[in-house]
Amino acid sequence: MTAPFIQPLTATDYDQWRPLWEENNEGLCASDVTRETWRRLIDPDSPVHGLALHANAQIAGILHYVLHPTTGQIAPVCYMQDVFIRPDHRRKGYARALIAELAHIGKQKGWARIYWLADSRNEAAQTLYKTLGIRLDFSLHVLPL
Repeated sequence: MTAPFIQPLTATDYDQWRPLWEENNEGLCASDVTRETWRRLIDPDSPVHGLALHANAQIAGILHYVLHPTTGQIAPVCYMQDVFIRPDHRRKGYARALIAELAHIGKQKGWARIYWLADSRNEAAQTLYKTLGIRLDFSLHVLPL
């Protein structure tokens, strides 16, 4: 058994990435969205990126993030969009490790901040996130187009 390690997603990760992606989205993403998301994740010129945590010769967790400019900062900011750990690998510190790696990358590259949204009903995520970031009391509104 090798120690878990984290690296950027690569084109060869697709077959292991897809089941995690689908479970993270509860099977609700259309196939064209899945294809385009994957294309963006492995395109080095895309602002969409992904990390994979490997454990026991398989991808046990994924983290997707989007870099973008913002008002009020010169440096880019990072939106951490998806963090998903396979159910049989949860409670091992893997989500925390993925987020720590993202923070390490951000510090090295000079990002201004990392931010994320989390379902308030996801108790495990809320417990973790309370130890990592500063909770801001904003409401989220969506205007579908």
